[in-house]
Amino acid sequence: MKDLTISARFIKGVGPSRLKLLNRLGIDTVEDLLYCLPRRYEDRSMIKKVAEARPGSFETIKVKVLAFGDRTTKRGVNIFKVAMGDSTGVIHATWFNQPYMKDRFKIGQELILHGKVEGRNYLEINAPEYEILTGTKEDSAHMGRIVPIYPLTEDLTQRWLRNLMKIAVDEYADSVVDMLPYDIRKRNDLIFLKGAIRNVHFPVSEIVLKKARRRLVFDEFLLLQAGIAMKRARAKIDLNGCSHSAEGALIERFKKALPFEFTKSQSKVMREIENDMRNPKPMNRLLQGDVGSGKTVVALYALILAVQNKYQGALMVPTEILAVQHYKNINAFLEGMAVKITLLSGDLKPEERARRRHMIETGEADLVIGTHALIQEGVRFKNLGLAVIDEQHKFGVMQRSFLKSKSANPDILVMTATPIPRTLALTVYGDLDVSTIDELPPGRRNIKTLYFEEKNREKAYRIAGEQVKIGRQAYVVYPIIEEQERSDLRAATKMHKELSGFFPDLKVGLLHGRMKSQDKERIMKDFKDQKIDILVSTIVIEVGVDIPNASVMIVEHAERFGLSQLHQLRGRIGRGRYLSYCTLVADPKSDDAKNRINAMLNTQDGFKIAEEDLEIRGPGEFFGTRQHGLPELKIANILRDRDVLEVAKTEAFELVKNDRFLRSPANKYIRQGLRKKFSLEELKLADVA
Repeated sequence: MKDLTISARFIKGVGPSRLKLLNRLGIDTVEDLLYCLPRRYEDRSMIKKVAEARPGSFETIKVKVLAFGDRTTKRGVNIFKVAMGDSTGVIHATWFNQPYMKDRFKIGQELILHGKVEGRNYLEINAPEYEILTGTKEDSAHMGRIVPIYPLTEDLTQRWLRNLMKIAVDEYADSVVDMLPYDIRKRNDLIFLKGAIRNVHFPVSEIVLKKARRRLVFDEFLLLQAGIAMKRARAKIDLNGCSHSAEGALIERFKKALPFEFTKSQSKVMREIENDMRNPKPMNRLLQGDVGSGKTVVALYALILAVQNKYQGALMVPTEILAVQHYKNINAFLEGMAVKITLLSGDLKPEERARRRHMIETGEADLVIGTHALIQEGVRFKNLGLAVIDEQHKFGVMQRSFLKSKSANPDILVMTATPIPRTLALTVYGDLDVSTIDELPPGRRNIKTLYFEEKNREKAYRIAGEQVKIGRQAYVVYPIIEEQERSDLRAATKMHKELSGFFPDLKVGLLHGRMKSQDKERIMKDFKDQKIDILVSTIVIEVGVDIPNASVMIVEHAERFGLSQLHQLRGRIGRGRYLSYCTLVADPKSDDAKNRINAMLNTQDGFKIAEEDLEIRGPGEFFGTRQHGLPELKIANILRDRDVLEVAKTEAFELVKNDRFLRSPANKYIRQGLRKKFSLEELKLADVA
């Protein structure tokens, strides 16, 4: 057995300078090299002739260099062309502003070209991938087979890296230790790991490639789910928190004060939260629901339960505007209930900040509402019983940990308006139980979503003007505050002036994140009091802002926003009894941008929006390691490989159920894999040999 932890420097052809280039790809050891997987494959077992190439299709063609040359246009653009061909015809390859390319070709060279073929009589490929064939034995790794295409970095060629991978696989794949016990491998029809490594790099067929990838995906999911299972087991066994009674005078007064009935979905979720809070083990629960589904009142219910049981409650939100809004609304609602509420934000004057911190530390404050200021070092709670984190995707897992550390194991409730399917939620938020509000309160009006090209933006403005005439209000949202050089984005500050001119008889306000808190608070109060007709803003109003009279949302440069952001912005309207309009003003160029616009036009369902967002962005970008604190998935895709995820989850939880610390000899290598994926502190593995 060869040592896979040695430096890749010891493989033939890797010198110090090449190793530095490999380091850019995250490759340091031989093992890293084996697990640097191809980003795609080309089937070069069926290489085409020029005459067989179909215009509009991506093709792989074997050709010879016939001629080449470059020229520079009047605008200074360098165009380099190579005429290539075979016995059936000629095709031209073109590169722009790469004059050095002429040093790479010689007349008569044989090449493999891959790219999108354009034209009919005059065939052309722009900036194709290409490989120069040497006529040596090593060409067998590059043609006549399914060929791996690896991620590259500057100064590394595809051919060199593929040759290196071939050497690494041939010399070291047999030394890979298979972590799976025989029964798991047999039960799930999984191939041996060494075979998976060989065939994921240099597959002998499409069928074997699928089996190889499935094995590697399973391994990655098994480690992820085993880590999650161990974290959940630790939370249930190791910690003791506080127990809350769900019966009492304060919670009854709260229920009677509500001007509406809870939906069935809200009631179900509240029972789940009640059961958690009765249990002395700390609650760790995710509450997910669409925009406007009533998550905040459920969270307030839980906070009142904590206060009723002589504990403090904390609500952490991502923006000062939202913190102020919650503080005012909750204060007004709880008036006369003997619940002391305080607001903690980052811009308080030192003496006022110190006074409010003292209230929190002595227990004078029952409920604390704030931003990131809640997790600052100087903030101490007397007896924090419940911490609620609103819009948890705006915070990282570390912020959640900081807030949790403010007391001895308080209950934790995190909320998100970016709902995802339950299976994925249990994976991404693995240490949390999941509750879902899957219905909207009665009376919520549908929102008409419209799309205008930028040249037709005045149509969007006219809709806003018509709505203001009948007593409604409008938001106009921009992605940036001020115009920047070389940017075609319309800035909020400039457009505030333009819109004031477009609507001379209306009051147009401006709101953005750089304003002082008192100015932001004044603007929002004026808007709520209908002293402002149209509010020009940046995404500072994206989350939680509740103005029932606002019936129009205009999003400028909508193609620059993420899909979840667009859905959140749309959720700022339709909160009253009036028909509302969300108008997207955009000139989308990329397919992803067009897909986001289409998704907004086709559905208002937050779960479907999240599914679309997952498809467009991919799980890695959609979730982000920062959000959930889980190890990065290098091979598996939780959306595409959902069926494997389910199977691996079942196996992993059964493993941990029967062997919590994975001490048995059969689980030795799984435990070693976990040590690489998770920290020892996360899993409490420090005492495991």
